[in-house]
Amino acid sequence: MDIRIVPVTSFMVPAGADKHTRSRLGKFQAWMAAQGRPWHDPDLATYRDAMLAGDKAPATVAAHLSTIRGRYKALLRDNGMRERLHSLAARALQEIGQEDTPANRKAFVDEMLTRLENAIDPQAAPVKTRTRQDRPDSDHLRLTSEQASALMAAPGLGTSQGLRDTGVIALMLCTGIREAELSALDAGDLRQRLGGELALHVREGKGCKERLVPYGKLSWVLALVDHWLARAEIEGGPVFRGLYKGGGRLRPGRLSVRAIQYILGSYPVMVDGEMVTARPHDLRRTYARRLYEAGVDLVAIQQNLGHADVKTTLGYIGTLDASRRRAPAIYAFDLAQLFKQVEMEL
Repeated sequence: MDIRIVPVTSFMVPAGADKHTRSRLGKFQAWMAAQGRPWHDPDLATYRDAMLAGDKAPATVAAHLSTIRGRYKALLRDNGMRERLHSLAARALQEIGQEDTPANRKAFVDEMLTRLENAIDPQAAPVKTRTRQDRPDSDHLRLTSEQASALMAAPGLGTSQGLRDTGVIALMLCTGIREAELSALDAGDLRQRLGGELALHVREGKGCKERLVPYGKLSWVLALVDHWLARAEIEGGPVFRGLYKGGGRLRPGRLSVRAIQYILGSYPVMVDGEMVTARPHDLRRTYARRLYEAGVDLVAIQQNLGHADVKTTLGYIGTLDASRRRAPAIYAFDLAQLFKQVEMEL
């Protein structure tokens, strides 16, 4: 049965879609129009090949196809869309010379929907992607204990700005919090309790998740932050604030995320003989790696970082040193027998 009907494309990009969804669906809609294909007859395999030929990364292509499939699935679940298809079927039946009856309309629409479901099946246009187990150290920066200590010492304690910046760097290294979470800290968040342990209160982390991060033996960081608060005469409200030019007077508002990034960028650290700049997430990765190397339980690190999935935490910890992955002597083989065989064959 010829199931071509009047093209309907206005609903391919839903109202209120985020920019990534709008972009992906808009590009697919434009490609379909250029190919002269009706909306209900997608050729995802050809579209996949076109994107790959255009040097799109396999992961990017897979993300595009996932968005397209998701939109079609939503359309298939929409009762209003089915009603619209039944009304459009009347014209299509007339074009192909069939009688417009409820039974013919239903058969027409059912066949079209079945073909559409088959067309958007993931097996119809698979995308092969490569997974990397190990990433080189150059991909992400994780400081050693010595490098982290050097970074904390870089701002100095003799000025208000130096003391503040030391507190910023040290608190991120000692708790693993994100720069947005650091920006949102108020004085009352510094000392909370979790199971009797002194802890930092993150009131609203990523995904609106609240958590407590125990300091443990890193509670000395509070001495630095307390000294900053005393020097800045901060008794409540935002912990870390800006300073007017010259560093003498305190600004009323909290440090922005961009300001925290700028602070870190002001203190390069020596790594493998080169001066490099650490980013806030590098300090978060450093915290995760140093805790793991110290024997802290993986789930505990996950909870401290506020990750929903332990796989994310493993990504922050990174590839273990080759020395820790060296295989121990778990088997035995008498090489003397090999040597004897070699001597016999000579």
